[in-house]
Amino acid sequence: MLFGANEEPDLQYNIDAYQPDWKCGLEVEAGRTWMGNAIYRDLIQALVMVQVDTLALAVRKVYRYKSKGRPVENRAFEKTNSVVDTLYSTHRYESPYGLVLIEY
Repeated sequence: MLFGANEEPDLQYNIDAYQPDWKCGLEVEAGRTWMGNAIYRDLIQALVMVQVDTLALAVRKVYRYKSKGRPVENRAFEKTNSVVDTLYSTHRYESPYGLVLIEY
């Protein structure tokens, strides 16, 4: 959320759930995690959420769908975990929030 005149919010992001005592936001992703780049959107939006100290991100282990009639498997959690590991292990970036990655 960003603030404008009279400290009123100019921009707000809707997240799937929020626990105010813990300042924890929850995002649950399904197939769009990779196909729609939702993982990147969630990580970036959490950067500007002023009342979120922890982001819990739930991602499907495997997303199955059909492409041109053929079954396809997308290992969404594995790919997300790889991005998160890279992001949190680099010395070029320090996240202002903690991240809990949940596989379902």
